[in-house]
Amino acid sequence: MRNKKEITIYDIAASLNLSSATVSRGLKDHPAIRKETKKKILEKAKEMGYRHNLFASNLRRNRTNTIGVIVPRLNSYFMSSVISGIEKVASEAGYNLVISQSLEAQKKEIANIKTMFNSRVDGLLISLAYDTDDDAHFKPILDKNIPLIFFDRVFEHPLCTSVVIDNFAAGYAMTKHLIDQGSRRIVHITANLKRNVYADRLRGYKQALQDHQLAYDEKLLFVNNLTEDACMDAIQSILKMDPMPDGIFCSNDSSAVICIRELKKAGIRIPEQIAVGGFNNEPISTVVEPNLTTIHYPGQEMGEVCASILIRKLAKPDNADLNRVVLRHQLIVRDSSRKKDISEIANHSR
Repeated sequence: MRNKKEITIYDIAASLNLSSATVSRGLKDHPAIRKETKKKILEKAKEMGYRHNLFASNLRRNRTNTIGVIVPRLNSYFMSSVISGIEKVASEAGYNLVISQSLEAQKKEIANIKTMFNSRVDGLLISLAYDTDDDAHFKPILDKNIPLIFFDRVFEHPLCTSVVIDNFAAGYAMTKHLIDQGSRRIVHITANLKRNVYADRLRGYKQALQDHQLAYDEKLLFVNNLTEDACMDAIQSILKMDPMPDGIFCSNDSSAVICIRELKKAGIRIPEQIAVGGFNNEPISTVVEPNLTTIHYPGQEMGEVCASILIRKLAKPDNADLNRVVLRHQLIVRDSSRKKDISEIANHSR
């Protein structure tokens, strides 16, 4: 029968007639232990099948060397980029990640928080679900002085750092670009306005209209969950409008690509009749024809910044951190919004 007993440093010490303290130091490559002794200890440990009990060691230090990450969905290019950045920095610092998704539901987000708390994560990084409307479920985390960093979709909290881009400025930049290309009736397709990212992009859209003496029309605003079905429904409504819109600003690239596809099916020329812009600069933006104008959202950089702030906070808990870190975005202009001859389009529409 296989011996299931876990080998300990005491077993190694007994077999070598050494003290447990000497074995412990030898396994840790302590400079006070002679090379010959270290070699004997390591060989015996391997022979006996010794495994270092990292969990017990971390508990003694009141650390698990794990960082919790909660995102709305894992099947998102942007979120994958953020996680990649987090993992890069965390791995270099000796931390492991525990990743979960809220599936855009506060109820699931609350369950994830409890799991992370009970798993004794050292710190937590989170991007909020669509319908999260309060921060009560974060109280146990904060009461235990576990560092909490919000990113992308955030709450402004005095004890937490938020890492974002300037979504107001990005929304303004995209809308202004469409206006500069000759668009005057611009649809905005977005998601739950409880979330800062969508609310701020809408504010930027409205401000750009106002600054260019264009009236805001609620009929041109579509608030949905940005799924394929929701975007297809929005396009069916747009195609029935009279007069037809001449620009569409979508709050992510996937919805913008769906819009281009459905408009082309209906015989609408992009961008000559309707210019289209998206958000996030996902790979699909350079595959769709015409290539999609978009906002570059630095996901990898956001992940690296989040992890760096969190790890710095874990190393020096008393150090003050900024409450808000704003990363740069970039408008990337491609053919989906470049109207070849604006004056010709204007004359044709009269």
